[in-house]
Amino acid sequence: MPVSGEAAGTGPEAGADAGTPSTGPGARPEEEAAGTGASADTSTPSTGPGAATGTPASGPETETVLHSLGGGVSWITLNRPEAMNAVTWDQRERIIALLAEASADPAVRAVVLTATGRGFCAGADLRGTRAPTRERVAGDVARTIRLGAQRLIAAVLDCEKPVIAAVNGTAAGIGAHLAFACDLVLAADTAKFIEVFVRRGLVPDGGGAYLLPRLVGPQRAKELMFFGDALTAADAERLGLVNRTVPGGELESLAEEWAGRLAAGPTRALALTKQLLNASLDGDRASAFAAEAAAQEINMTTRDADEGVASFVERRSPEYRGS
Repeated sequence: MPVSGEAAGTGPEAGADAGTPSTGPGARPEEEAAGTGASADTSTPSTGPGAATGTPASGPETETVLHSLGGGVSWITLNRPEAMNAVTWDQRERIIALLAEASADPAVRAVVLTATGRGFCAGADLRGTRAPTRERVAGDVARTIRLGAQRLIAAVLDCEKPVIAAVNGTAAGIGAHLAFACDLVLAADTAKFIEVFVRRGLVPDGGGAYLLPRLVGPQRAKELMFFGDALTAADAERLGLVNRTVPGGELESLAEEWAGRLAAGPTRALALTKQLLNASLDGDRASAFAAEAAAQEINMTTRDADEGVASFVERRSPEYRGS
């Protein structure tokens, strides 16, 4: 299937020498980057249909976000394996835009977020940081986080289509939070998850302190964030952070299978279910019940709801159209 991409330039999240990518809050921990040192193996094939066939953009740089659409599934692939897919400003904006497009496009019924090489996302890449035009004042950091890392995580949480993370390698800092924000998480058995902020003397950002307690409870979340130890894919699955762990060679096919099942499902019902589940821990029972009733009211106006009931009565498999 055709693949399109965006060539990332430099953004405000970049900044060290051109040799080894520097890291910012939640960025690539040098010693933890899957044991690969300063850079990952650029020859490792990407995951996701069509991702490996991405062609270079015009100019010397390679497309750093690959995108393909087929079978109702939008595949978004980070493509900076030499930097363990530490995410740049441009990549972040491209991912946010693609998720917004997925919400609005009836042809998209599921999303897979994955990466090339041996790293899923090693955090925020600070190379090429733009020189400040003035002295920093109170509020600048909060604004940067709000408009940057938090927007990225919110884009995943708010996407109206189910989002699967296919974690092919190390996910550190904001990279880990990017995976945890997805609705379903599949991981290669070699993947690692690292709350690296404490190792840098930093406070977690990108919604980590919001996501983790809801996924594993406050005590486990504190253990992960206080110590910053690398969590294997198997341990992440045991804790409930990962749905399935499989050998690396099976990750793409499993992601394709799950995404295909979601794409064949009742898209609006799934969107409303996602909204209910994401909001369930933030309000009281009365609010949750009211939201549930409202979601049912909306969903019963869809053709898929009619088809679901009709197929049950007629004792046949439903054929959902996503509307």
